[in-house]
Amino acid sequence: MRFHLTRFAVATRFTLLEHGRNRFAMMLVILFVPVWTSLAYLAMPDAPARMRLRATGEALAPHGNELTAISGALNAVTLITGFMMFAATFSGSGFDRRLAMAGYPRAHLVLAKVTALALVSAAVAAYATAVICLAWPPRQPLLLAASLFCAGLTYGALGVVFGSLLRREVEGMFAIVMTSIIDLALQNPITSSGADNPVMRYLPSYGAMQASTAAGFSTSPVPGHLALQLTWFTLAALVALLGFRHSTRTCLPDPSAPPPGPGGGKAGVPAPRRTAGPSAKASGTEAH
Repeated sequence: MRFHLTRFAVATRFTLLEHGRNRFAMMLVILFVPVWTSLAYLAMPDAPARMRLRATGEALAPHGNELTAISGALNAVTLITGFMMFAATFSGSGFDRRLAMAGYPRAHLVLAKVTALALVSAAVAAYATAVICLAWPPRQPLLLAASLFCAGLTYGALGVVFGSLLRREVEGMFAIVMTSIIDLALQNPITSSGADNPVMRYLPSYGAMQASTAAGFSTSPVPGHLALQLTWFTLAALVALLGFRHSTRTCLPDPSAPPPGPGGGKAGVPAPRRTAGPSAKASGTEAH
């Protein structure tokens, strides 16, 4: 048990140090979350936006700027966690591969990444919730923080997927940005007239969007939609696990496999050439 805890602690420490070195991500957390959420709150009109919340069945009329602030907070959290996990996976894939080939347990590496993802998502979600509470008081701030946390987990796992499978950094960044923008823009009734379309429930952050909207403007708990968001996280984490396993696969030959050769048996080794000895030279002389 102590062996596993030590390996897990070491892997987690190195993963967190990798995130800490990403100064650009730290600046995004400090500046992008309040700036984007505040701009969404201040720039959008505060006219009531009539909508029906599918999570509870209630007919709501929230202020447009408050609804957009929730959507902006979700967008900020998903972008930051996805970017941080993608950057850590993309830049550390070679190091992870060398560790795995050297015999470091891959299970401990995966658990360390999940732990770092949970800590990053919790910190960013708490920060975004505090920013929203400074602008206007949501009905259920704890539910709002849980919704942002689950959305961060999902996009963090997607960041690991993109970091394990894509070959260029710009490809991963474009995939994260476009996925988050399309996902959340289509669900905001302020910017999309098809927000009530049943197809929206298949989007990655549908559960978090419904739960965070209920947290802002309703007093009804929606544990089912949080569970739906965690289901999305589980699916993304499984794909990320397969991608991580593929990127850290060993390239060393299997010692139990037979060496190559004719018929799958032992490889034929040519016999060394024998030099002519004294007897051979004498026989040649007699023959002459």
